[in-house]
Amino acid sequence: MSNVNFTVLNVYKFLPQSNCGKCLLPSCLAFAAAIVTGSKNFNECPDLAPASVDIFAARDQSPRRKEVNQAVFIDKLREKFASLNLAAIAPRLGATVKGDNIVINSLGKDFVLDHQGNMSSECHIIPWVQAPLLSYITHRTQEEITGRWISFREIKGGIEWQGLFTSRCEEPLRRLADENPDLLIDLLAMFTGKSIDWYEADIALILYPLPKIPILICYQGPDDDLQSKLTIFFDACCNTNLHIKSIFTLCSGLVQILPKYLNITVE
Repeated sequence: MSNVNFTVLNVYKFLPQSNCGKCLLPSCLAFAAAIVTGSKNFNECPDLAPASVDIFAARDQSPRRKEVNQAVFIDKLREKFASLNLAAIAPRLGATVKGDNIVINSLGKDFVLDHQGNMSSECHIIPWVQAPLLSYITHRTQEEITGRWISFREIKGGIEWQGLFTSRCEEPLRRLADENPDLLIDLLAMFTGKSIDWYEADIALILYPLPKIPILICYQGPDDDLQSKLTIFFDACCNTNLHIKSIFTLCSGLVQILPKYLNITVE
């Protein structure tokens, strides 16, 4: 299924074919054509089966398509960023201003952005942080951290992304934790995390991909015939502070770079 040829008719076969109009197009065939041309995204069909979501996601993540889409998106964010009064917005972002630059922390690392949105860091620039960070800074509102934790699907738009979030974020991280027992403990040291003891799990820790985007990772190891379980929760403020796509990008990017950071060989 991962080798599906993305013609209009082949895409149409995977759609509900109900012509419900929820995608704001008159028919599923029109939606299939829009997916093929790139004017619509797979997740704009709320009734798409999880297996089909993964198929369309794989296409959207193809190197050439991803590179073009990401570059256009980042350019738009930089244009918006250039119009901001950095000194005025820094306090509500949990950021600081040094000279003409804004400094913001991601996973314990400082990232510095000039007024054109160009980014530098004390470490190398992590590509998957760039777009979410710009999106976070240009977001209109930021609520304070609430201390109330919600699931990914409870975030606005999360239901449509849940299948992809499970397969690209929670499941790969669970397998990594199964194969590398010290993985989550290493995360605490590497990314300035915080261990907690009030959640019933073998390991529970809080990380800050962005100052007001805390995530809670809870891992329960395998027990006899029971499979291990890993769940990622989000502070309720995330529902307001960042778009669902950027939240997904932060989490999936973190999972993807972990093997490189920890010198883990992935089979």
